[in-house]
Amino acid sequence: MTEKLLRVGTIYIPVKNVKESAHWYVGNLGAKLNYEDEDKAILDLANQSFFLVKSPDNESANFMDTKGAKRFSLTFEVDGESALRELQKDLQNRGVTVGDIEDRGHAGNNFVFSDPDGNLFDVWSELSPSFKTNRA
Repeated sequence: MTEKLLRVGTIYIPVKNVKESAHWYVGNLGAKLNYEDEDKAILDLANQSFFLVKSPDNESANFMDTKGAKRFSLTFEVDGESALRELQKDLQNRGVTVGDIEDRGHAGNNFVFSDPDGNLFDVWSELSPSFKTNRA
């Protein structure tokens, strides 16, 4: 069977305050703001389109796994261990809630951070080979 879905085009993130969240993503993650109104902001981030959508206070992109741990639904990639450590330190210096670097038993290492609305995101030190090839 040939692959039917070619890429993820848009990711939707629930936020309480669109303007404040858009400012946070631009200032802390280097996102580019393309559009903003009272209900949504559209950002370019990590070669994806992100919609920050105004949502009730109790909404998030997180979920609980079967062991009762709150989990992220998205992993960003950086190019190598030093880039991972640099990003973690930069986010910490900006006051972002950042977890420890973890060895999860697979190639590379990871850490988790959260946005002001408590949406969790993972960062992995291994850049996908197909993306690395397309970058060159």
